[in-house]
Amino acid sequence: MRENTAMLDYIGERIPPENILRAEPMSRHTSFRIGGEADLFVKVPSIQALSELIRYFAQTGQEYYVVGRGTNLLVGDKGYRGVILHLGEEMSQIKVDGKRIIAQAGASLPKVAQVAAAHGLSGLEFAAGIPGSIGGGVVMNAGAYDGEMKQVVKNVLVINQYGEEMNLDNDTMEFGYRTSIIKDRPFVVAQITLELQEKPKEEVEALMEDLAKRRREKQPLEYPSAGSTFKRPEGYFAGKLIMDAGLRGLRVGDAQVSEKHCGFIINIGHATAEDVSELMEEVQYRVKKQLGVRLEPEVIKLGEF
Repeated sequence: MRENTAMLDYIGERIPPENILRAEPMSRHTSFRIGGEADLFVKVPSIQALSELIRYFAQTGQEYYVVGRGTNLLVGDKGYRGVILHLGEEMSQIKVDGKRIIAQAGASLPKVAQVAAAHGLSGLEFAAGIPGSIGGGVVMNAGAYDGEMKQVVKNVLVINQYGEEMNLDNDTMEFGYRTSIIKDRPFVVAQITLELQEKPKEEVEALMEDLAKRRREKQPLEYPSAGSTFKRPEGYFAGKLIMDAGLRGLRVGDAQVSEKHCGFIINIGHATAEDVSELMEEVQYRVKKQLGVRLEPEVIKLGEF
């Protein structure tokens, strides 16, 4: 990205200087711990600032990408030539209103689940171990253990490509398996309203702990990864297909198919984005060749490889 004084001035008038980072390594902002530098990295402090920046970028044609906790993101080793808008701690407010929880997009799913449990609200227990932000969780219709965001989302406040606020209800979101209408629209999730059910706090916390224990036992949480690397093909489980193809432990550089759970590609040391990308392609090729099933990535690739 060429030096753009007008853009930097515009951003600087709306964003605190400590929230504007140049040549920021994206390895600091992805769960893979992989990724080259973003030309400009902006920590967005409010919904209003998000709206203003998106409106400005639409008018100027500036390339940008919105990132939450980076838990399903693989950023190329050569980085990203544009502006990263980061929705994180600065946009993570959580409010409880009866059986509803209103959370800004940058709030982490585990934190929202913990707040729900503390108020005796049930329905979000499945999300307690999903490391992403609630904004990203809504976009992907994140789910686990027979639960998914579709079951609890009441309303989603989004910013469209012109910087305008829009409210989408559950039906309008068109939730599907690991997808929503937002995946095919230039919308950015800003805030979510959840509708939960009252339940004794002890029961909610007990279920959350049980699910957390199951995750620790079955998933390679001790290594950087992006969670499940591939979507579940209809009628199959991606991890079992990869295991049946004899790919447990397969490596490219420091990227490895987890021996604990074959559905995960993990960074066992200093894996590059190219290592992970090459390993993903090899897994797809071998599973298709041996078992006739095409695996579709759940991980999103961004930037230059």
